[in-house]
Amino acid sequence: MASGGARQLDRESTLWLQSRLHLQAGRALEAAGAPPGELAHHFFVAREVGGAEAAVEYGAAAARHAVAAHAYEEAAWHLEQALKVERRAELLIALGDVRWQASEPGHPAWESPWGQGRPGWHAECAAMALSVFGAAVDVHAGGTDLQFPHHAYHAAMAEAFTGVRPYARAWLHVGTVRTGGAKMAKSAGNLVLVRDLADGHSAAAVRLMILDRPWDQDWDYSPALLGRAEKRLEDLYRAAGRTGVSQAAVSEITRLLAADLNVTAAVDTGIDEGGGAARSVAATLGLN
Repeated sequence: MASGGARQLDRESTLWLQSRLHLQAGRALEAAGAPPGELAHHFFVAREVGGAEAAVEYGAAAARHAVAAHAYEEAAWHLEQALKVERRAELLIALGDVRWQASEPGHPAWESPWGQGRPGWHAECAAMALSVFGAAVDVHAGGTDLQFPHHAYHAAMAEAFTGVRPYARAWLHVGTVRTGGAKMAKSAGNLVLVRDLADGHSAAAVRLMILDRPWDQDWDYSPALLGRAEKRLEDLYRAAGRTGVSQAAVSEITRLLAADLNVTAAVDTGIDEGGGAARSVAATLGLN
C-alpha cells in the first residue's frame, strides 16, 4: 500500500490496465477510420503487454487493413499469427466472409431462412471436404493465390465446426503460372493448354518444363522454356546412356527431391554423374 492509503498496483495489474487502455484506443481509432499507422501502435503495445485478446484483435485489425490495400500475403500473415493465439470464427466474420449468397439463375440453389441460395465459396469447400475426408486432412494443397483468403477461411471454418485443430497437418501452396506477366486464368482468356504443348513436343519435355523450378514460386510460361526443357531432357538421356552407378549420387538425388522437391539440382546431379544417377532421376520424375 502507498503511504496515502492509495492501493499500489502490482506489475501484472499495471500491464493489464495498459493493455486495456491501448486496446480501447486502437478500437476507437479504427472505428474513426484512422490510417493503419496510427492504430497499429496501440494494438502493438496492447499485444505486447496484454496477451491473447490483444494479439487476436491486433492481428484482425492489421489483416483488415492489408486486405483493403490488396496486400493479401501480408493479411494472411497477420491472420495466421492471430489464429495461432486463439482460433476465432469471429475473425473471419470481421474480414467480410460470405457464408450464404443468392444463386445466379440456372445455378444450384437451396431454401434457407435468407431465401434461395447457396453457401459461399469458402463454406462450400469446407463442407465438401468435411463430408468426404472427415474432420482433418494430412496435406492440403493449392495455388499460392488460394492461401488467403480461401484456405485461411476454409481451415478456420472447419476447425470452428469440429473443434479439431489443426485442420491440415501440412500446407503446400504451389506457384501460379503466368504468361506475359499476367496470371493464367480461364476468365482472362490466356490459358496455354497442355494438349497444345504436347502437339509437337514430347510429354516428358512438357513435364520437365513444369517441374524444373522452385515449386512454391510463381513463374512465366514462354515457348523458350519448352525449348530449354527439351535440351535438358536430351542431356539427361545422353547421361543416362553412360555406364556405372554412383550410389552416393543416387542418394543425393533422393535427398534433394525429399528435402524440398529440388528438381533442378536433382536433374543437374543426374546429368553431371550420368549412368545410374541419371536413370534414377529420369524414372523418379516420370521422364522415361
